[in-house]
This record gives sequence, structure tokens and C-alpha cells, in this order.
Amino acid sequence: MRMTPRARRLVAACIAAIGMHAASPSMLTAQTADLDAIASWVAVDAATGYERRIAPPLAAALGEWRADTWGNVVATVGSGAPHHVVACALDRPSYAISQITDEGYLRLHRIGRGSRHPLWDQQFEAQPVRVLTATGPVAGVIARANGHFAQQHRTETAVVTADDLWLDVGAASRADVEALGIALLDPIARHLPPWPIAGGVAGPDAGRRTGCAAVVALAAAARGRAAAGRTTFVLSAQEGMGWVGLSSLIARDAGVDRLTILAPGEDARVESERPSGTFGSFGEVLEAVGVQTVRWLAPATLQTGSHMEVVAAAEAAWLLEAAADASGVMLPSPARWIAAPPPVPLRTAHTDPAHGDLAAILTGMVERHAVSGHEWAVRRAVLEALPGWARDRAVVDDIGNIMIEAGPDGPATVFMAHMDEVGYVIESIAPDGTATLTAQGGAVASAWEGQTALVHFDPPGAPSTTSGRLGADTNPRWKAGSLTATAPAPLRGVFRIRAEADTRHPRVMQAWFGLDAAGLAARGVVAGLQVTSHKDGLRLGRTRYVARALDDRAGTTALVRALHAIDPATLPGRVIFTWSVHEEGGLRGAAAMARRYGRTTTRIYSIDTFVSSDTPLESPHFAYAPLGLGPVFRAIENSGVSPDGERARVHRIAGAAGLPLQIGLTQGGTDGTRFTFWGAPNQGLSWPGRYSHSPGEVLDLRDLDTLSRLIAAVARAGEP
Repeated sequence: MRMTPRARRLVAACIAAIGMHAASPSMLTAQTADLDAIASWVAVDAATGYERRIAPPLAAALGEWRADTWGNVVATVGSGAPHHVVACALDRPSYAISQITDEGYLRLHRIGRGSRHPLWDQQFEAQPVRVLTATGPVAGVIARANGHFAQQHRTETAVVTADDLWLDVGAASRADVEALGIALLDPIARHLPPWPIAGGVAGPDAGRRTGCAAVVALAAAARGRAAAGRTTFVLSAQEGMGWVGLSSLIARDAGVDRLTILAPGEDARVESERPSGTFGSFGEVLEAVGVQTVRWLAPATLQTGSHMEVVAAAEAAWLLEAAADASGVMLPSPARWIAAPPPVPLRTAHTDPAHGDLAAILTGMVERHAVSGHEWAVRRAVLEALPGWARDRAVVDDIGNIMIEAGPDGPATVFMAHMDEVGYVIESIAPDGTATLTAQGGAVASAWEGQTALVHFDPPGAPSTTSGRLGADTNPRWKAGSLTATAPAPLRGVFRIRAEADTRHPRVMQAWFGLDAAGLAARGVVAGLQVTSHKDGLRLGRTRYVARALDDRAGTTALVRALHAIDPATLPGRVIFTWSVHEEGGLRGAAAMARRYGRTTTRIYSIDTFVSSDTPLESPHFAYAPLGLGPVFRAIENSGVSPDGERARVHRIAGAAGLPLQIGLTQGGTDGTRFTFWGAPNQGLSWPGRYSHSPGEVLDLRDLDTLSRLIAAVARAGEP
């Protein structure tokens, strides 16, 4: 999206405040520690009305704090008069579960007024979330229409609202949901790590949580340095309901003389005295105890109210200093920010332990980033995961494809998975550091807008796929993109988001990394580098799994596992196992391998996702392959149809091995298309997947396990 002049001025102001590209190493080290501490507060799970679920352990972790019956977390320093209360808003806008369907999906409704940002609801689509149950958080993902089914959804242009959201927790029934410990009215939160960026912090409601970090830092400084009298520091509950928690605390303590509130972020900094009468019902309480005005301190934020609201380090420093001045607390030099305790880990006791090893391998694959043309990290993972016999035979060509041949000479059966994922590359960089991006593959733009951003660096000598032509092989030890190549850590930032939205889909995708163009250049950021977002591979429900890039890290994993089940000396015919590059960017790697192998290939199996309509947002009239009922023979897709005889052959092999097999028609295309024009029919051996080409793709580990065994069975079957 194009930024408005006002937004560009705010970005420029943030950059000026940050000044990171000119900072000394010692300044950077100190600021990094401060930002890590502030960012830890942004990551605290606290939904409006449910603060009591975290308040006691939070108070215990801070020491010398207490939790009250409303969920406020409170510390008192000093005694007597005057009495000054310094408070922040601990809670953030959230949803509560409003319905559990018979099919195991959950519906949501806002708690209170919600966020002010017009895309706050839409930003949840396809994102992993935490269901905050009474016994701990459970993983879920917000459903999103399959990216491959864009044709079916082309008329859906309205901005997403809360009533459009479906929550998938990996359940197939109401009973499955209950077995996870999830109940009606449980709240949800985004599953996000702390997100410090260059010279600032980002995350949901970063402004209000920076205020809480400042309150805690101020309380620590006040011990031994406080002004005369008593100061009460409050991490307040239920700001979303009009400051109910803070109002209740003050109502029961008639001796309050002054109140300072470190408020949620605003587009511009606010430092003012607000009449108590402007606070509604809370104001009545304030006037009743004699407080006529409230000192109101709100930091300036970028992307205010979005899931990636940004607070500059200088703005956080101002907020702490202004609060110290208002309360008469002398800050140490330098001021000391205190980290919040880490969020409670997701509960996984309900997951099926039988699939733990498979989930671990898959996680190792999906948590690597590899936009088309930048597959080196996944190529390394594949080579490291191969059995010894396959590793010794592996060849990497000059554009980065991996190829392993086994069995006697003759016509070949080819199995192919791809290593890349959808994402973005930098097209250009504006003077203020805003990077305009170009999509690689069918990235669902609305599910990336306003999310975390990472710009990645390639190691020296990584293969290039710019030509898409096949040249010479590397040596068997993978000279190009070798296992010893290293690259700098990615640079964190945020995908830009529209401040106003009249349609669901952004017209332009941009990202910002906290630095201007000169600062980015000094860090080695140039056009052509890949840009992705943070991702975790998570167990979902009992047997399901959610992550970005399951297309095609799941296929990559299945093919690697199949090789571990194969003895090459017993193969009755020639088999070629391959992992391609640049599938999402135009099947370039497959085209190169088709030129190499096409004339001698009898058939090719594309090990890729079967985009299933088994979701709450799709019609089941086609592509209906339920998760958990086995892998899918992808018989018809946009780019081809498999021959009847080949379908029958795979069914016979699956039946003989006692393996379940679904069959279906779906949309999209696969690498094997390139081979069909050389005379080798393309067939998809797939797993059914939900929410394709989004950050929250879902599969069932049982299907993936069976798929790997089916690949091995087909490879051992030989001809015909």
C-alpha cells in the first residue's frame, strides 16, 4: 500500500528518533537490552476481563507486587500522604469463544469495544493464536480461504469482520474441543514472540504495553528514591471496559490525591491534564474521591491499533521520564527496564505422542525460510536429513535442485517435492527505508499485511535460479550452497498496513525495518533479497499441525522419510528422487530437471499438497478430502489429468500395502507438469491441506506419515 504523507512523516520521525545506523556499539548493546525488556511486555497474554488468569503469577514473578480480585497487579512504595497512583492498561482487545460447532470449529465475538484499527479483525486471518483456557494456552489458527481457490472467492472484497472469523483448533467434533480443555467464553490471543526491531518494538498494542513496562521500571526506581508520601503502581485490568479495574481500586481507597495514566498509544504523543468528567463512569469515581484531573501520557505510535503497532525507543524513554517527573521519582542513570516473565508455553499434553518424531522433522523444515530463488537453507536441511546412501549419491545442480538416482539402468520413475515457499522479494527501497515488495508465488496478501517481517540474507555462493536453465552439476559434496555456508541473521521489521481500508486486499505490499535507506544499505539490505514473516511449526489438537510453508515442506519431509525406508539395492527399476527450486516462482527448477530426465522418465509423482475444501470457508462440491482419512491421489488439477491406468496402479499398490488412499480434483498445478510435455504423465501423491498459501496452513500428521509409506511402496513396486 502507498503511505499517506502523514504516515511518511511519522516514519521519518521514528527514524530520526531511532538513529540506529549512526549509534555506537555500546549504545546499540544497551538499547538492545532495553528493547528486549520492553518487547517482553508486549508479548504478555492478558485479555480484557481475564486478567485474573495471569495476574497472580505475574505479581509473583515481579516480586513485591500483589494481584487483587479484579486482576490488577499492584505495588505500593512509601506511606502516608500525598497518595499518587500511576497506572497503565494491562489488558488488550480480544475475542471470546461464542460458539462451538458440532464439526469442532469455534466462533468468536469481540470483548468490549475492540480495537480502533479498521483491519484489526482481518489481521487475525490465517494467523496462529493461543486459546487462553483455564488450565493454560492451547494452539489454534484462524481459518482463511484457500489461496488456490481465489477464483471461487473473487467477489469477496469486503474487509473481514469479527463475524467472519472461524477458529480451527485441530478438532473434528465438539467432543474433541472439550477434550482440549476449551470452553465457551475462553479468550484468544495472537501467538507471537516479542518483536524488537531496529530502534523500537512492535506488536499488538505495543504503546499500552510500553506504558506497563515503564510503570514496572518506575516502581523499581521508586524503592529508595520515591518522593514523600505513598505511590501506588498499577497494571490495570479491564481498560477495555472503561478502566473498570483501576476505578474499582481507587473507589476502595478514598485517599487518592493524584492519578497519572500511561495510556495506550496514539498517532501523536499526548501529554495533558484531562478532566475527570471525561472518563464516564470512571470519572464519577474519581470526582467522588476528590481527583479532578488526570495526568495523561500517551506515546506516539506507528500503525496505531494494528497487530504490529510500533513504538520507537526514544518514545519509550520519553514516556518513562515523563512518568517519573509526574510522580516525583528519581530514575537511575541509565534507566533500567525490567523484563516481563515469558508467556506460559502452549499445552501439548493432548497431542498424540506417536507422531512426535515426524512433527519434529517437519518443524525443522518449516521453520526455515526459502522464498523462490533463495532455497539454500531448506536444501541444507534436506541434505543433512538424508540417509547415508542417499547423501553419498546426492547431486546439486547449478540452480540448486537436488537429485538422487537409485536402482538399475532403464526408464525412470521420478518423485519430486519442492523446497521453496511463497513470500516476497524487495523491489525497491525509498529514502525513508520503506521497501516495496514483489510477491513470489500466490501469497495471500491480506494475510501478510501488518504482520511481522523478516528480510533474509543469502550466503556467499548460493545457487541462482535467475536463468532457469540447466548447466553443470556441482560435485557430490554440494559445492554450491554447501553445508558450511553461513548468512547474517535476518533483520526484523513490520509489513506496512493501511490506516484506512475500503477493500480486503492491499494494492501494494511494503515493509519497514526501523532504518532509513542509508541504514539498510549499511546492513547489506538491497533489492532482490527475500522478505518473509516469523513462523512457528505448532502441534494442533491431537494429530494436526499448523505452519506456513507446509506447501511444500510437508512433501519434502515425506520424501526424505521415504528414502529412509528404502534399500536402494532392492529397487526393481530406476528411481530418481528430486527436490526442486522455484516451484512457486514458475516451475523453473522442474523445467531444468525435465530437460535432463524427461525423455527417459516413465512417470512422475509430484509430492505436493492437495488443496482440500475440508474447511469452514469452502464449498465441498469439489476437492473434498477430509483431513485424517489418508493421503490423496491428486488425479485432476488445473494443469493436467492423470491417466486412468496410472490411478489404478497406485490404488493397487496402496491396497497391497494396506494404506488408505483418497482421490480427488483440486485447483493449482505442480512441478510434474513440466514432465508431461516430455511424455511422462504427472500424478500428485499428496496430503489434504487447509488454508493453502497462507501463514496458517494445516495438515494431519497421520496423513503425512501414511504418505511417506505410500511413496516408499510405489518406489519399490517397479514397472509397469
